[in-house]
Amino acid sequence: MDSFEQDGNGAAPDSLPPPPPVPPDVVPIKAEPEPAKKKVVRVPMARRGLGSKGQKITLLTNHFKVNVGSSDGHFFHYCVSLYYEDGRPVDGKGVGRKVIERVQETYGNELAGKDFAYDGEKSLFTVGALPNNKHEFTVVLEDVTSNRNNGNASPDVHDDSNGQDRKRIKRPYQSKTFKVEISFAAKIPMQAIQNALRGQESENSQEALRVLDIILRQHAAKQGCLLVRQSFFQNNPDNFTDIGGGVLGCRGFHSSFRASQGGLSLNIDVSTTMIIRPGPVVDFLLANQNARDPYSLDWTKAKRSLKNLRIKVSPSNQEYKITGLSEQLCKDQLFSLKQKSMKNDNGEAENLEITVYDYFVNHRNIQLRYSADLPCINVGKPKRPTYIPLELCSLVSLQRYTKALTTFQRASLVEKSRQKPQERMTVLSSALQRSNYGAEPMLRSCGISISTNFTQVEGRVLPAPRLKVGNGEDFFPRNGRWNFNNKKLVEPTKIERWAVVNFSARCDTNSLVRDLIRCGDMKGIRIDPPFDVFQESNQNRRCSPLVRVEKMFEDIQSKLPGAPQFLLCLLPDRKNSDLYGPWKKKNLSEFGIVTQCMAPTRVNDQYLTNLLLKINAKLGGLNSMLAIEQTPSIPVVSKVPTIILGMDVSHGSPGQSDIPSIAAVVSSRQWPLISRYRASVRTQSPKLEMIDSLFKKVSDKEDEGIMREVLLDFYTSSGKRKPDQIIIFRDGVSESQFNQVLNIELDQVIEACKFLDESWNPKFVVIVAQKNHHTKFFQQGSPDNVPPGTVIDNKICHPKNNDFYLCAHAGMIGTTRPTHYHVLLDQIGFSADDLQELVHSLSYVYQRSTTAISVAAQVGTFMKFEDASETNSSHGGVTAPGAISVPQLPRLKENVCNSMFFC
Repeated sequence: MDSFEQDGNGAAPDSLPPPPPVPPDVVPIKAEPEPAKKKVVRVPMARRGLGSKGQKITLLTNHFKVNVGSSDGHFFHYCVSLYYEDGRPVDGKGVGRKVIERVQETYGNELAGKDFAYDGEKSLFTVGALPNNKHEFTVVLEDVTSNRNNGNASPDVHDDSNGQDRKRIKRPYQSKTFKVEISFAAKIPMQAIQNALRGQESENSQEALRVLDIILRQHAAKQGCLLVRQSFFQNNPDNFTDIGGGVLGCRGFHSSFRASQGGLSLNIDVSTTMIIRPGPVVDFLLANQNARDPYSLDWTKAKRSLKNLRIKVSPSNQEYKITGLSEQLCKDQLFSLKQKSMKNDNGEAENLEITVYDYFVNHRNIQLRYSADLPCINVGKPKRPTYIPLELCSLVSLQRYTKALTTFQRASLVEKSRQKPQERMTVLSSALQRSNYGAEPMLRSCGISISTNFTQVEGRVLPAPRLKVGNGEDFFPRNGRWNFNNKKLVEPTKIERWAVVNFSARCDTNSLVRDLIRCGDMKGIRIDPPFDVFQESNQNRRCSPLVRVEKMFEDIQSKLPGAPQFLLCLLPDRKNSDLYGPWKKKNLSEFGIVTQCMAPTRVNDQYLTNLLLKINAKLGGLNSMLAIEQTPSIPVVSKVPTIILGMDVSHGSPGQSDIPSIAAVVSSRQWPLISRYRASVRTQSPKLEMIDSLFKKVSDKEDEGIMREVLLDFYTSSGKRKPDQIIIFRDGVSESQFNQVLNIELDQVIEACKFLDESWNPKFVVIVAQKNHHTKFFQQGSPDNVPPGTVIDNKICHPKNNDFYLCAHAGMIGTTRPTHYHVLLDQIGFSADDLQELVHSLSYVYQRSTTAISVAAQVGTFMKFEDASETNSSHGGVTAPGAISVPQLPRLKENVCNSMFFC
């Protein structure tokens, strides 16, 4: 590739004479500023037509038709400000809804009896205007502390005869009088909803749909639901399922209004969140730490897991927020109790130093069975603690659990939240009926009614693409998957210099190696006997995962004559072992060794064949290829050099805000094949969804971004040809970020191309693939999932934009989740059929998945296993207030980069 050189015409030579003096009578003419070049802002493209290929199939979907009666009214948007009596703004979240409800009860007449749609924070909407542009009210709430109090002085331990003093101490936390300001902010015409249905989206139409969503959220809040974005969860034990560690999976419902070709629809789906197990605090701690009894609990851990949770205390039934634990045990922890009966010389009540245990048992006559030898729960402020014995505390229901789930919790959650298609339809129908939206006054006042029938749509089933396997055989997958038994591979590799590493997995390594060589032979892969089998010594098993990997590598390096081509790693219990991250990092980034992990629990020929398919791809072999790529006829892609990119960002768990996110780009190589991929990865700031390292100019001639790496590799592997077409699949961005993908990320890609060669203008296609949406499809009257290859591009798709749904693989268990593709840009000019066929072909073969997710997730394990307790800057520890240093990922060794290490 030509690297664009700059002309050296910047500096003027020194030899020029000075300019002549300006005559005194000259009036300078004002220079007109040149009009700045306006940057063109790209917006998602409109649909060019519908596809027609494939066999037609009638489907049902979980969208319910919404009829909008009146469209001539307006929503009025008001800002809400809440203050305590002394003028301080209210910052706690929980109290807003209660205050606004009280405003409606108390001042209904002044508000012309209007119904409110309130989001719980700063926005309130009405249908039609309130009497005035600004309203100010004062309301009183009885015992506001009971809900999510902000840690107040508890009457449980502070007996206090001096009423004045008590009032003064409590005032900031238990202020019962609130000032409320409601002021006009904007007017939203309901007509905007009709405009959106005609494809004319605007700020107004998005706002109008937001108002409808807020009405549903408020409807759920009034029924005491937990709200999580667009989902709500009822406090009903029938919906809870224990997933271990004191955590419950809680089933609820997602609902959101969507503008579609068929009109306005309400999308309702089953949704799951994690909550803390309600009930006695001690039961939660025992389950959370898997401890035998309360006396073997780790209290440092307990303090971390309890902080900020809400509890009810018996016998008063008061609700508090946990702020910590007592330093000492209940029987030793002292506090000052004011004695009314004992006065000092000044007539003030005397203080008595007393233990928490003594106070509860002897002063309050509350029997304590086991709390004496355990710490107390603190619900007070740092300067003024309030202690309550452990056995009197119970966790309130519906409190979200936001930490990362363990592998076993995740597996259990998936296992227990699966539903077959028919079961899911029944659950959704009954949820819609129970929700009773027809009685919601706000919906009625804007003339909205919601159908109870699933929307019927027409899909088309595209034929499965033909695959080539070894010996030139054609091979049609059935049901979106295939079985390679008795099929040879297209390009089998040779496995020569290799070894087995056994991290104390209980298995007969000799017979495993024998079976692997035999299965390889059937697939055409020649496997030499391994150089050695490295067994982990007994004393190393008790070390940390990092140390175990280090020691194993020392052993390998001392015995192997040179770098192995490949290491087979046997892990104890499942691939989820905590050795997985450190082992992969050591191999891939430090030594550039290809490795395959396995947990030798249920090993049979099918398992070993699947293992060999992965090993073959990692070592640069080819398992199968789409038949159409051998006879170049992939729509548009085979005729002109084309690179296909998959991009994704993988984030740490919700509870880990300081783990860097990982951007991954998977790119095709060796055009005209589309079955060879390589991977590039970079870290970036935590939770940043846009990829910021596609183009990274470090000097006039140097670019360290991902795109340069990817484009140069394509060039060298495709016979020194630059791609004239670049097809980008972008994973996991929401609709609100489409414009950023089109204008920020795509600009970086274009800059990287221009930096390599100024005169090079490739054509782009940008497609977003979304998997976490809530649209599901069902076959009418059939218990089966939708067939693989089903595409839907009508009725429930966007009124104007170019989107479609594709169910590429057969759902084995549960209900198939289709992928929602949004074509944001197409400079190549695909027909709807060609584009859908290309996406279908690409999604078909696991080895060349269009998604970068598997890479980002794998590399994510490098970062995530780094112990969170190490906070030096190289581990993403906080280096400056609020700023997080992002460690650069270890670069993958070149020989691993170009192989499919992420298979």
